[in-house]
Amino acid sequence: AIAYAIEAARHSDKPTMIACKTTIGFGAPTKAGTNKAHGSPLGAEEIAGARKFFGWDYPPFEVPADILDAWRDAGKTGVKARTDWEGRLARADTQLRSEFERRISGTLPANFDAVITDYKKKLAADKPKVATRKSSEMALEIINGAVPETIGGSADLTGSNNTKTSQTKNITADDYGQRYVHYGIREHGMAAALNGLTLHGGLIAYGGTFMCFSDYARPSMRLASLMGIRSIFVMTHDSIGLGEDGPTHQPVEHLAALRAIPNHNVFRPADAVETAECWQLALEQEKTPSTLALTRQNLAAVRNDFVAENLCRQGAYELAAASGDAAVTIFASGSEVEIALAAREALEKHGHPTRVVSVPCFELFDKQSADYRNKTIGNAPIKIAIEAGIRQGWDHFIGTDGIFIGMTGFGASGTIEQLYPHFGITAEATVKAAEARLHGE
Repeated sequence: AIAYAIEAARHSDKPTMIACKTTIGFGAPTKAGTNKAHGSPLGAEEIAGARKFFGWDYPPFEVPADILDAWRDAGKTGVKARTDWEGRLARADTQLRSEFERRISGTLPANFDAVITDYKKKLAADKPKVATRKSSEMALEIINGAVPETIGGSADLTGSNNTKTSQTKNITADDYGQRYVHYGIREHGMAAALNGLTLHGGLIAYGGTFMCFSDYARPSMRLASLMGIRSIFVMTHDSIGLGEDGPTHQPVEHLAALRAIPNHNVFRPADAVETAECWQLALEQEKTPSTLALTRQNLAAVRNDFVAENLCRQGAYELAAASGDAAVTIFASGSEVEIALAAREALEKHGHPTRVVSVPCFELFDKQSADYRNKTIGNAPIKIAIEAGIRQGWDHFIGTDGIFIGMTGFGASGTIEQLYPHFGITAEATVKAAEARLHGE
């Protein structure tokens, strides 16, 4: 009946729903069709009754010979196909075979680091002022050219997520040989598909949506972390900075929620250089999925000098030093790093030595040595964190008595120019809070 229904659906010019009505615990004499067949063991009497119902006279864990033989015969049907495939691989061109084996192993191309380093040199010279969603697209243009096994996509937000590049032509029903999937408005399905592509091997899959819609994708994001696989989730419009779409679309708790998932790297880069570094790190993590939290609004370059080392690899690093013994340390991620730098400049002018620490990834920072973590956090008596999200997680850097500049509730509808001052996420508010603490207020 199921096979007939599927065949009928394939020949229909209308959408088809096939509803399979089943009985939970089918065969159990008293628990079939009840929640007791789901939430607890059946028990000896029910198992005995089910065995009688099905006419099953074999002891537990014994597979009858006729069934076992049938399964083994089915397995043998694949022997020829496997042998033929191994023969084709052995006869393939050496370079082609080597490339296939590299992709299947999950190893990045040998020149990948050099490609990223050269790209960072260009960014340091150009100093682009762009949104990090655009920085991500720029990085992907380089990455997708150097790493041919990437396969991208978006949940009907390609133009907003900036996940498509010149190398990623659309996969269609008539052409499965391309590298970009239009998933439609189905974040949960997309995230599950990313995991499937990753588990298949030979592919590095990434897909995009808005950060607030990570709620729909979260079950599969969590499973990617549990399984230890390299799925990459591109989450744009990462704060109230997205503007007029309002509080339904403005994420405030989502960064903290994603950071709470074990074995999951959440990257929030501050400019184009950090974005390239975060993409490099996401691609390197063969057993850890990554989320890239990216802005809608343009951001000034904060990494103006070329540094070959991937500074984001430490999770947090000193971006700007204090002019003397630091009285204030400001920690920030993503779009709020430039606010931290502006606040530092004002505080320095007021005679308060201030340093700024960029924090692109909590998870990688936690993996550093105690000495590095202590040195990065520092001994400044006043510690401030700035992030356009909730405070949860930031006490790790600033302590319970530190100052947090961010969100305490949901967003509001308005332009970014209105919203940041409205919620007090500004350099001026940061300076005021620091000086109040300095003066013992």
